[in-house]
Amino acid sequence: MEVKKKLFGEFNGQKITSYTIRNANRMEVTCIDYGCIITEIMVSNKQGIIENVVLGFDTLEEYIHYSPYFGSIIGRVAGRIGQSEFELDGITHHLPENEGKNHLHGGPKGFHHVIWESFIEEKADEASIIFSYTSPDGEAGYPGNLKVDVKYTINNNNEIVIAYKANTDKKTLVNLTNHSYFNLSGNLRRNILEHELKISSDQFLELDQSLLPTGKFMEVADTAFDLRKGKKILEAAESDHPQNKLVGGGYDHPFLLNANTLDQISLSDSFSGRKLVVQTDLPSVVVYTSNMLEGNFQIRGNSPEKHLGICLETQLPPDAMNHPEFPSIVLDKNETYQSKTSYRFTLV
Repeated sequence: MEVKKKLFGEFNGQKITSYTIRNANRMEVTCIDYGCIITEIMVSNKQGIIENVVLGFDTLEEYIHYSPYFGSIIGRVAGRIGQSEFELDGITHHLPENEGKNHLHGGPKGFHHVIWESFIEEKADEASIIFSYTSPDGEAGYPGNLKVDVKYTINNNNEIVIAYKANTDKKTLVNLTNHSYFNLSGNLRRNILEHELKISSDQFLELDQSLLPTGKFMEVADTAFDLRKGKKILEAAESDHPQNKLVGGGYDHPFLLNANTLDQISLSDSFSGRKLVVQTDLPSVVVYTSNMLEGNFQIRGNSPEKHLGICLETQLPPDAMNHPEFPSIVLDKNETYQSKTSYRFTLV
């Protein structure tokens, strides 16, 4: 394993460091300690050509001013919180609004916009970057001093393992995820409509007009949401199902993962021959097919457009504090939150 470290930029007078880990198969993963952002993942196609398979920028300034969460760690709470408030032990906590009346992805100054402490951990057959951040009591309206550690480990199986750990000194909410946008075509040569997505899931959560879960569990059978045997993204983009149309053509939905399955989530591109296999100990994945990707910026020379990337955000279901039937995202004092998700790149 080879690890390179260099200056990526400066933010508020602090230096931002970039780390690149290269394994024995020439796979490279680059990340920075601003937002724990994964800026590049370089993997081979079926012809042995190494190309980047995630959306991102080349400069810190672009991440600060334009990024729709490219490659970031999201927290304290991933997804939307309705009306930007929640109640905990009879106390109502108010959060900053950053999507209409709702609070999205930890707010405008969530974990994607903070500088994390970072260091390298190297072993014979793997290398890790460990990021740490302590979110102070009251930050973005959340109670408790929350200490968070995120560990990115790259091994010679062409796997990125993301391990999350958090502790609090006061009852609070925690629901962490990574927000990488994948495009397996390589260097954004095509959109993702011909990518095939397979998910071991019998149900997804219905969304309302604000894209918040209604609390209704929808069966995937006989819909564009039935990904148990795999479907091209194109089918969801062209679907007349009200839920596909609601989000702009495609997905922006939580899928409930079936228990005890080895092939939980996979994404493949037959043209490049690349395949991504995702395994997690979390109960759901929010699939977002960049239906609303737009803006006055460039993505390494490409204009933002619908269906340019796909996010596979493993997490607890969003807006869970407003739905007691969902798994809880409450973290009690002196409890430890832990989860792990792996992303393995292979060939079809």
